[in-house]
Amino acid sequence: MGKETGFLELDRHDRKYGPVDARLKNYNEFVIPLKPQALKDQASRCMNCGVPHCHTGCPVNNIIPDWNHLVYEDDFRNALEVLHSTNNFPEFTGRICPAPCEAACTLNIIDEPVTIKSIECAIVDKGWAEGWITPQVPARRTGKSVAVVGSGPAGLACAQQLARAGHSVTVFEKNDRVGGLMRYGIPDFKMEKHLINRRAAQMEAEGVVFKTSTEVGVTVSVASLKENFDAVVFAGGAEEARRLDIPGAELPGVRPAMEFLTQQNKRNAGDDELRAAPRGTISATGKHIIVIGGGDTGSDCVGTSNRQGAASVTQLEIMPKPPVMEDKAMSWPFWPLKLRTSSSHEEGAERDWSILTKRVVGSNDVTGLECVRVEWAGGKMTEVPGSEFTLQADLIFLAMGFTGPRKTGMIDQSGVELDPRGNVKANMLKYQTSDEQIFACGDMRRGQSLVVWAIREGRQCARSVDEVLMGASLLPR
Repeated sequence: MGKETGFLELDRHDRKYGPVDARLKNYNEFVIPLKPQALKDQASRCMNCGVPHCHTGCPVNNIIPDWNHLVYEDDFRNALEVLHSTNNFPEFTGRICPAPCEAACTLNIIDEPVTIKSIECAIVDKGWAEGWITPQVPARRTGKSVAVVGSGPAGLACAQQLARAGHSVTVFEKNDRVGGLMRYGIPDFKMEKHLINRRAAQMEAEGVVFKTSTEVGVTVSVASLKENFDAVVFAGGAEEARRLDIPGAELPGVRPAMEFLTQQNKRNAGDDELRAAPRGTISATGKHIIVIGGGDTGSDCVGTSNRQGAASVTQLEIMPKPPVMEDKAMSWPFWPLKLRTSSSHEEGAERDWSILTKRVVGSNDVTGLECVRVEWAGGKMTEVPGSEFTLQADLIFLAMGFTGPRKTGMIDQSGVELDPRGNVKANMLKYQTSDEQIFACGDMRRGQSLVVWAIREGRQCARSVDEVLMGASLLPR
């Protein structure tokens, strides 16, 4: 425990954002890091609880009190070692994780949790700045080879752990750059992509081979992977977007959120318009935008639309508006249902809840969206009579989540068993599918989830693969 009375003497102060008018002019990150003394003060608030609920709140089980104490002692190098012992990519989670660890913090009972996410990010950013993060090349090679399909956080974590165990690892990625949805689904203003490039370079130095623009099940068969590798890991994510089944949804102005976000990220990377938009450029400039879906992807569409200069942005959610404050007695230390306002919402957007979409208005293109208000009771939804209304719209982005992995290609070709939700069936102990040579982890196994859960599953899957190939494993779970 850094300072016994820290939590009594100091209030919570977290990172701030740059001004809205400045950040809307570009796609750069705009979070302002805490200054060194402020960081030390915030770390001193950690109580090193007898039962540290932050451990269980964090899917990768970060040893949070330990690195908080080390930051208080200004021992960032050892803090980095503790942090990396459970998390391969804390610079990712320190930017885009919703921080369930903070929800589980004992001080969150009084709405003053330790600024865990900001401290985590500061530790790893300092590690890179100081040159402490270097390739960890294994002392020996096992002679075993593993194919990892997908280079999102699950695939990257799994590949890095297996390479450090001495296996020859090849990562297959269907896109032209590694990173999965972190690369093309997360806007640059939330996480700049040089962070992924830097980790990929570290992994290449550790022996990982990346094969981009290579889609398993299309350009490379599953059978060839099984023939040429000792084990295969499916880490391709859950990319099957939920569809909008209403009249008019087929109009060209109704577009998947990921198509919109991917285009902008490709432009930011320097791709030309044709390469960035094979189905045609999507531009929110001067248009009335409606985003259907109240989650993070919808929020990202809001922020991207505002940066493109939209005339207006409206975000709709079918579920009721959550309470501003959760009931601590009912929810703590678990992730609470509460109203969450993102930085993108603060930049400008209308938000509405309990809205059911009925029909997209338009002939050749979108001109509006017919909606009706709904009430929820006993888990059932009913329309409110006389509450119909129409919103002006030029573009409608669908951000309603994902139903699971795409089945065509790799999964169909592999013949692996699926669970009742359509995900690749594999338990959380072995991560082994119905084909003993094939393993699965991340969203492809568990369904749409968080980056931090993907990292956890990738690490645990790597240990299971190592155990199967070698009979035992020294990799951590």
